[in-house]
Amino acid sequence: METGLLQGKTALVTGAASGMGKATARLFAEQGANVVFADVNREAAERAAAGLDGKRVRVFQADVSEDESVEALVKGAVDAFGRVDVLVNCAGVPQAFTPVEELSPDEWDKIMSVNAKSIFLTARHVVPIMKRRRSGSIVNIASIAGVRARPGLNAYCASKGAAIQLTRALALELAPYQVRVNAINPGPSDTPMLGRFLADDAAQAEEQKKKIFLDSVPLGRLVQPEDIARAALYLASDLAKMVTGEILNVDGGRGI
Repeated sequence: METGLLQGKTALVTGAASGMGKATARLFAEQGANVVFADVNREAAERAAAGLDGKRVRVFQADVSEDESVEALVKGAVDAFGRVDVLVNCAGVPQAFTPVEELSPDEWDKIMSVNAKSIFLTARHVVPIMKRRRSGSIVNIASIAGVRARPGLNAYCASKGAAIQLTRALALELAPYQVRVNAINPGPSDTPMLGRFLADDAAQAEEQKKKIFLDSVPLGRLVQPEDIARAALYLASDLAKMVTGEILNVDGGRGI
């Protein structure tokens, strides 16, 4: 892999404590970026950032569903590094299989807030910085569920569909300012979140994960966090300088 693809840039990654967010934030740091690891769980985010160059890494606790928390996060990133060149929205929550009549309004609101509203809130505070510099890249982690629905994942599918359409709308809105906006649709991924779509019991969830999700992937394996990180690196870097408004499926063929 080419090195130094993000040299001199500052990247803000939400959901950076584990899974895709952790893999993305660490890869960006290895590629020369200053990186802000943001997560609602600060201790886990600090563990995720362990071993990296402390001069180029900051860890912030943030609730991406709350405007004041996001505002403070972006301010902290600018105070630390002077700018934000790249924003990767990795923060997300799953939905256990729930018939629509059994889904509570509170659970609907939580899923929509973390998976979709957060993209609006981070853009609201980061975009003015990017507009002033007339450059920037935003990468939103959506899901193949945003285009290929599954029963019982009603709120999750809706939230990811919203993320996809918001990506496209922002790509058009921000193109005059040379700010690119793209999304990645992961397929079934080998992360701690996957089993939470299915069951509360860990052993049962692991068994169901392999049986239900693995069998749905034509390439025959679950997506790894590093697969998403490498796709995000491409979209964030100048390798993709003419790519905007695209929805990149990284799903082993699940969306075909």
